[in-house]
Amino acid sequence: MHMPMTRLVYRLIASIALLLVPFSLAQAQVAPASPAQEPSSAPSSAPAQIPYSAPMQSPPQAVPQAPMPTALPPSQPATQAAATDSVSLNDGYVLGAGDIIEVSVLGSAEPPARVQVQTDGSIQLPLLGSMQAADSTILDLRDKVRRSLRNGGFYTNPFVNINVVSYASRYVVVLGEVGSPGIVPIDRSYRVSEIMARVGGARASGADDITLTRASGEQFTLSIKDMATGGTDKDPVVNAGDKLFIPKAETFYIYGQVNAPGTYVIDGKMSLRMALARGGGLTSMGSEKRVKIYRGGEEIRKFNPSDTIKGGDVVVVGERFF
Repeated sequence: MHMPMTRLVYRLIASIALLLVPFSLAQAQVAPASPAQEPSSAPSSAPAQIPYSAPMQSPPQAVPQAPMPTALPPSQPATQAAATDSVSLNDGYVLGAGDIIEVSVLGSAEPPARVQVQTDGSIQLPLLGSMQAADSTILDLRDKVRRSLRNGGFYTNPFVNINVVSYASRYVVVLGEVGSPGIVPIDRSYRVSEIMARVGGARASGADDITLTRASGEQFTLSIKDMATGGTDKDPVVNAGDKLFIPKAETFYIYGQVNAPGTYVIDGKMSLRMALARGGGLTSMGSEKRVKIYRGGEEIRKFNPSDTIKGGDVVVVGERFF
């Protein structure tokens, strides 16, 4: 009853095949790992975390920056006034180079600013910097400073006060035979008589006339007597830069047989007879007929007692004969 050997071999192979089918199916159920998702060689035991995705942000835009403050150049007036002729002092004192002023704001804790007008006409003030002051009156400069403080936002309604500490730019020159010749600063309009009073008037050796020379070179001759007793037409107003000059009065010389020989001022149209009286008159030895007049070193013949003598004349009185 033995089966042939061939059939036995066939059955053994079939049994082995049946045993291998379940194993093949189990291997087919395991999906191969994707190359893009290979598991980590060292798996972490921590729980899986959802990756955080930051919100999308637009790239930073360039924000315009305010310009950094820089050192400002000296401020200039908003409008440059055209150069004008000198302002009359009838409108008040006109500032100029060399003047020293004091600027203060009423109610401010800051002390007054004392500044000098520079050669370019400018002044330096706190908060405001450089400002033109030359050729402006005190009232004009006060209003200018007030507007600048208000427009700059420093004060709402400032009250500005300006005082002139030293006058240096506007003056009259007085020379000659006066009490105190020199430079006379002027802070307003003055007449010639007022300037003369400030320098002590004319000396006794001075002439009766004053020469007024304007800054333009024009000259006038004024009589001191007319100026003192006349109206304003005889006493003009002086301007900055004018000159006043009182020369020495013309004199004559007398000596010889007179009681008071010497040098005397010629008073107006002085005659020879008046000159002899000014010399104290003749002595008991003097003779009017022996009077000689020398002018420019030469004797003048036939000089009558009523003739007018001139500056520099020399009168010599001789002795009379018994």
